[in-house]
Amino acid sequence: MAVTSRRRWWIEVAAVLAFYGVYTLVRNQFGSAAVDPELAYDNAIRIIDIERAVGLFQEQRIQSWFGDSSAFFRFWNIFYGTLHFAVTIFCFVYLYRNAADRYGICRTTFASTTGLALIGFSAFPLMPPRLLNVGGDFGGATFGGTKYTFVDTVAEYGGLWSFDTGPMAEISNQYAAMPSLHFGWSLWCALAVVPVLRNQLSKALLAAYPILTLFAIVVTGNHYWIDAVGGLVALALGFAIAKLITPVGEAVIHRITTKTSPA
Repeated sequence: MAVTSRRRWWIEVAAVLAFYGVYTLVRNQFGSAAVDPELAYDNAIRIIDIERAVGLFQEQRIQSWFGDSSAFFRFWNIFYGTLHFAVTIFCFVYLYRNAADRYGICRTTFASTTGLALIGFSAFPLMPPRLLNVGGDFGGATFGGTKYTFVDTVAEYGGLWSFDTGPMAEISNQYAAMPSLHFGWSLWCALAVVPVLRNQLSKALLAAYPILTLFAIVVTGNHYWIDAVGGLVALALGFAIAKLITPVGEAVIHRITTKTSPA
Protein backbone atom coordinates (compact mmCIF):
# COMPACT_ATOMS: atom_id res chain seq x y z
CA MET A 1 0.00 0.00 0.00
CA ALA A 2 1.31 3.49 -0.85
CA VAL A 3 2.78 5.51 1.97
CA THR A 4 0.35 8.35 1.36
CA SER A 5 -2.65 6.06 1.69
CA ARG A 6 -1.54 5.06 5.21
CA ARG A 7 -0.93 8.60 6.40
CA ARG A 8 -2.48 9.43 9.77
CA TRP A 9 -4.05 12.84 10.13
CA TRP A 10 -2.93 13.28 13.73
CA ILE A 11 0.72 12.84 12.74
CA GLU A 12 0.37 15.53 10.11
CA VAL A 13 -1.42 17.93 12.46
CA ALA A 14 1.19 17.40 15.17
CA ALA A 15 4.04 17.91 12.70
CA VAL A 16 2.55 21.09 11.24
CA LEU A 17 1.76 22.58 14.66
CA ALA A 18 5.22 21.72 15.99
CA PHE A 19 6.90 23.23 12.94
CA TYR A 20 4.82 26.40 13.10
CA GLY A 21 5.52 26.71 16.81
CA VAL A 22 9.27 26.51 16.23
CA TYR A 23 9.01 28.92 13.30
CA THR A 24 7.06 31.46 15.36
CA LEU A 25 9.48 31.16 18.28
CA VAL A 26 12.52 31.69 16.09
CA ARG A 27 10.95 34.47 14.01
CA ASN A 28 9.67 36.46 16.94
CA GLN A 29 12.29 35.69 19.56
CA PHE A 30 12.64 38.88 21.58
CA GLY A 31 10.44 40.61 18.98
CA SER A 32 11.69 43.65 17.13
CA ALA A 33 13.83 44.55 20.15
CA ALA A 34 16.39 41.96 19.02
CA VAL A 35 16.97 43.81 15.73
CA ASP A 36 18.97 46.99 15.26
CA PRO A 37 16.39 49.42 13.81
CA GLU A 38 19.12 51.41 12.07
CA LEU A 39 20.26 48.29 10.21
CA ALA A 40 16.66 47.53 9.24
CA TYR A 41 16.27 51.12 8.04
CA ASP A 42 19.50 51.00 6.03
CA ASN A 43 18.37 47.76 4.39
CA ALA A 44 15.08 49.43 3.48
CA ILE A 45 16.99 52.22 1.75
CA ARG A 46 19.00 49.59 -0.15
CA ILE A 47 15.77 47.98 -1.35
CA ILE A 48 14.33 51.33 -2.39
CA ASP A 49 17.54 52.19 -4.26
CA ILE A 50 17.27 48.90 -6.21
CA GLU A 51 13.65 49.58 -7.07
CA ARG A 52 14.49 53.12 -8.16
CA ALA A 53 17.35 51.82 -10.31
CA VAL A 54 14.89 49.74 -12.35
CA GLY A 55 12.22 52.45 -12.31
CA LEU A 56 9.79 50.47 -10.15
CA PHE A 57 9.71 52.23 -6.80
CA GLN A 58 5.95 52.73 -6.92
CA GLU A 59 4.69 51.60 -3.51
CA GLN A 60 4.07 55.16 -2.26
CA ARG A 61 2.17 56.03 -5.43
CA ILE A 62 0.00 52.91 -5.19
CA GLN A 63 -1.00 53.77 -1.63
CA SER A 64 -1.76 57.36 -2.63
CA TRP A 65 -4.22 56.23 -5.33
CA PHE A 66 -6.71 55.26 -2.65
CA GLY A 67 -6.52 58.42 -0.57
CA ASP A 68 -7.66 57.99 3.00
CA SER A 69 -10.45 55.47 2.38
CA SER A 70 -10.84 53.84 5.78
CA ALA A 71 -13.09 51.02 4.55
CA PHE A 72 -10.75 50.19 1.68
CA PHE A 73 -7.61 49.95 3.80
CA ARG A 74 -9.38 48.17 6.63
CA PHE A 75 -10.57 45.51 4.16
CA TRP A 76 -7.04 44.89 2.90
CA ASN A 77 -5.65 44.88 6.43
CA ILE A 78 -8.11 42.12 7.31
CA PHE A 79 -7.27 40.30 4.07
CA TYR A 80 -3.58 40.52 4.97
CA GLY A 81 -4.07 39.38 8.54
CA THR A 82 -6.50 36.49 8.03
CA LEU A 83 -6.33 34.83 4.62
CA HIS A 84 -2.61 34.21 5.05
CA PHE A 85 -3.59 31.55 7.58
CA ALA A 86 -7.13 30.60 6.54
CA VAL A 87 -6.36 29.83 2.90
CA THR A 88 -3.17 27.99 3.80
CA ILE A 89 -5.00 25.77 6.29
CA PHE A 90 -7.71 25.08 3.71
CA CYS A 91 -5.08 24.04 1.17
CA PHE A 92 -3.40 21.69 3.61
CA VAL A 93 -6.70 20.02 4.47
CA TYR A 94 -7.79 19.83 0.82
CA LEU A 95 -4.52 18.24 -0.26
CA TYR A 96 -4.62 15.76 2.60
CA ARG A 97 -8.16 14.66 1.81
CA ASN A 98 -8.20 14.87 -1.97
CA ALA A 99 -4.63 14.68 -3.31
CA ALA A 100 -2.66 12.38 -1.02
CA ASP A 101 -0.23 11.54 -3.80
CA ARG A 102 1.07 15.14 -3.87
CA TYR A 103 0.59 16.01 -0.22
CA GLY A 104 4.08 14.91 0.88
CA ILE A 105 6.05 16.98 -1.62
CA CYS A 106 3.76 19.98 -1.09
CA ARG A 107 4.04 19.80 2.69
CA THR A 108 7.81 19.52 2.58
CA THR A 109 8.06 22.37 0.07
CA PHE A 110 6.03 24.55 2.43
CA ALA A 111 8.21 23.67 5.41
CA SER A 112 11.46 24.19 3.48
CA THR A 113 10.28 27.54 2.13
CA THR A 114 9.35 28.71 5.61
CA GLY A 115 12.68 27.56 7.02
CA LEU A 116 14.56 29.45 4.32
CA ALA A 117 12.53 32.56 5.15
CA LEU A 118 13.80 32.41 8.72
CA ILE A 119 17.33 32.64 7.36
CA GLY A 120 16.30 35.66 5.32
CA PHE A 121 14.72 37.39 8.32
CA SER A 122 17.90 36.88 10.32
CA ALA A 123 20.40 37.77 7.61
CA PHE A 124 18.53 40.78 6.21
CA PRO A 125 16.27 42.53 8.75
CA LEU A 126 14.15 44.94 6.79
CA MET A 127 12.06 47.90 7.91
CA PRO A 128 8.74 47.68 6.05
CA PRO A 129 7.39 50.72 4.20
CA ARG A 130 4.76 51.46 6.88
CA LEU A 131 7.52 52.22 9.41
CA LEU A 132 9.69 54.46 7.27
CA ASN A 133 7.86 57.63 8.25
CA VAL A 134 8.90 57.08 11.86
CA GLY A 135 12.34 55.79 10.91
CA GLY A 136 14.00 58.95 12.17
CA ASP A 137 13.11 58.29 15.79
CA PHE A 138 11.96 54.67 15.87
CA GLY A 139 12.69 52.96 19.15
CA GLY A 140 14.54 56.00 20.43
CA ALA A 141 17.16 55.86 17.66
CA THR A 142 17.83 58.78 15.36
CA PHE A 143 18.74 58.04 11.76
CA GLY A 144 17.69 58.65 8.20
CA GLY A 145 16.87 61.97 6.62
CA THR A 146 14.55 61.13 3.74
CA LYS A 147 10.87 61.72 4.30
CA TYR A 148 8.45 59.21 2.90
CA THR A 149 4.68 59.33 2.58
CA PHE A 150 3.87 55.73 3.43
CA VAL A 151 0.89 55.16 5.70
CA ASP A 152 0.89 52.55 8.45
CA THR A 153 -2.58 51.38 7.49
CA VAL A 154 -3.17 49.14 10.51
CA ALA A 155 -2.29 51.94 12.91
CA GLU A 156 -4.23 54.50 10.88
CA TYR A 157 -7.34 52.58 9.81
CA GLY A 158 -7.39 49.43 11.93
CA GLY A 159 -7.79 45.73 11.33
CA LEU A 160 -8.23 42.66 13.47
CA TRP A 161 -4.97 43.24 15.35
CA SER A 162 -2.22 45.79 15.82
CA PHE A 163 1.57 45.52 16.06
CA ASP A 164 1.60 48.34 18.61
CA THR A 165 -0.58 46.93 21.38
CA GLY A 166 -1.03 43.76 23.40
CA PRO A 167 1.02 40.58 22.98
CA MET A 168 1.81 41.41 19.34
CA ALA A 169 3.82 44.42 20.45
CA GLU A 170 5.86 42.20 22.77
CA ILE A 171 6.77 39.33 20.46
CA SER A 172 6.24 40.42 16.87
CA ASN A 173 9.33 40.93 14.74
CA GLN A 174 8.26 43.82 12.56
CA TYR A 175 11.45 43.61 10.52
CA ALA A 176 10.75 40.09 9.18
CA ALA A 177 9.84 41.38 5.73
CA MET A 178 12.34 39.74 3.36
CA PRO A 179 11.27 37.38 1.92
CA SER A 180 7.52 37.90 2.00
CA LEU A 181 5.98 34.70 3.32
CA HIS A 182 2.56 36.16 2.68
CA PHE A 183 3.37 36.03 -1.01
CA GLY A 184 5.39 32.81 -0.82
CA TRP A 185 2.63 30.96 0.99
CA SER A 186 -0.08 32.34 -1.32
CA LEU A 187 1.87 31.17 -4.38
CA TRP A 188 2.38 27.78 -2.73
CA CYS A 189 -1.39 27.52 -2.22
CA ALA A 190 -2.09 28.23 -5.88
CA LEU A 191 0.59 25.93 -7.29
CA ALA A 192 -0.24 23.09 -4.90
CA VAL A 193 -4.02 23.08 -5.10
CA VAL A 194 -5.24 24.71 -8.32
CA PRO A 195 -4.22 21.68 -10.44
CA VAL A 196 -6.40 19.35 -8.36
CA LEU A 197 -9.44 21.56 -7.78
CA ARG A 198 -12.54 20.46 -9.66
CA ASN A 199 -14.68 23.58 -9.41
CA GLN A 200 -13.74 26.17 -12.03
CA LEU A 201 -14.71 29.15 -9.88
CA SER A 202 -12.57 27.81 -7.04
CA LYS A 203 -9.70 27.37 -9.47
CA ALA A 204 -10.01 30.96 -10.67
CA LEU A 205 -10.21 32.39 -7.15
CA LEU A 206 -7.22 30.44 -5.89
CA ALA A 207 -5.22 31.28 -9.01
CA ALA A 208 -5.94 34.97 -8.35
CA TYR A 209 -5.01 34.68 -4.68
CA PRO A 210 -1.24 35.34 -5.11
CA ILE A 211 -1.98 38.41 -7.24
CA LEU A 212 -4.40 39.76 -4.65
CA THR A 213 -1.88 39.02 -1.93
CA LEU A 214 0.82 40.93 -3.78
CA PHE A 215 -1.52 43.90 -3.98
CA ALA A 216 -2.39 43.55 -0.28
CA ILE A 217 1.20 43.46 0.97
CA VAL A 218 2.05 46.58 -1.02
CA VAL A 219 -1.06 48.69 -0.47
CA THR A 220 -1.06 48.06 3.29
CA GLY A 221 2.57 49.18 3.53
CA ASN A 222 3.78 45.86 4.92
CA HIS A 223 6.18 45.00 2.09
CA TYR A 224 8.07 46.25 -0.94
CA TRP A 225 7.31 44.38 -4.14
CA ILE A 226 10.86 42.98 -4.12
CA ASP A 227 9.93 41.12 -0.92
CA ALA A 228 7.51 39.13 -3.08
CA VAL A 229 10.39 38.25 -5.42
CA GLY A 230 12.20 36.99 -2.33
CA GLY A 231 9.16 34.87 -1.50
CA LEU A 232 9.19 33.42 -5.01
CA VAL A 233 12.89 32.55 -4.74
CA ALA A 234 12.36 30.95 -1.31
CA LEU A 235 9.52 28.86 -2.72
CA ALA A 236 11.61 27.70 -5.69
CA LEU A 237 14.49 26.71 -3.42
CA GLY A 238 12.05 25.10 -1.00
CA PHE A 239 10.70 22.93 -3.80
CA ALA A 240 14.21 21.91 -4.83
CA ILE A 241 14.98 20.90 -1.24
CA ALA A 242 11.68 19.05 -0.95
CA LYS A 243 12.45 16.94 -4.01
CA LEU A 244 15.59 15.74 -2.26
CA ILE A 245 14.26 15.08 1.24
CA THR A 246 10.59 14.16 0.76
CA PRO A 247 11.30 10.45 0.09
CA VAL A 248 13.09 10.20 3.44
CA GLY A 249 10.27 11.96 5.26
CA GLU A 250 7.64 9.77 3.63
CA ALA A 251 9.57 6.65 4.64
CA VAL A 252 9.63 7.84 8.26
CA ILE A 253 5.87 8.54 8.19
CA HIS A 254 5.30 5.10 6.68
CA ARG A 255 7.18 3.46 9.55
CA ILE A 256 5.27 5.48 12.17
CA THR A 257 1.86 4.80 10.65
CA THR A 258 2.67 1.11 10.22
CA LYS A 259 3.64 0.78 13.89
CA THR A 260 0.53 2.63 15.06
CA SER A 261 -1.88 0.75 12.78
CA PRO A 262 -4.23 -1.70 14.49
CA ALA A 263 -3.30 -5.35 14.08
